[in-house]
Amino acid sequence: MKITGGCHCGAITYEAEVDANMVAICHCTDCQTLSGSAFRVVVPVKREGFKLTGEPKTYVKTGESGRKRVQTFCTNCGTPIYSADVTNPQVFNIRVGTVRQRADLRPKVQLWCRSALDWTMHLEPIAQIQKQNF
Repeated sequence: MKITGGCHCGAITYEAEVDANMVAICHCTDCQTLSGSAFRVVVPVKREGFKLTGEPKTYVKTGESGRKRVQTFCTNCGTPIYSADVTNPQVFNIRVGTVRQRADLRPKVQLWCRSALDWTMHLEPIAQIQKQNF
């Protein structure tokens, strides 16, 4: 599937060819902190299928396994764009919230569920309001 996307302010854009069956929700505590949310949704793209314009800022984090991952974001608006291996990036995990076709990228798996906030596994009973009026 061909996707396009970018940051909130438009300084960074991309085109990518992804497999929509590879979309994942990650509940790890790093993703919770780095996204500022309860989890993060990602879709991987191979290097040869990813074209980025703009220059994101990078931050290198070390995971529980000791593996280092580069996290990228827009220097202007702060939007997280992707993560990848630090030394030899062959796959980029694009942040689904930045994808224009995100409604077509339904998650197929949830990772790091041991770190999930319990309420994220049961969202149905929470009141739904279609639009904020203030």
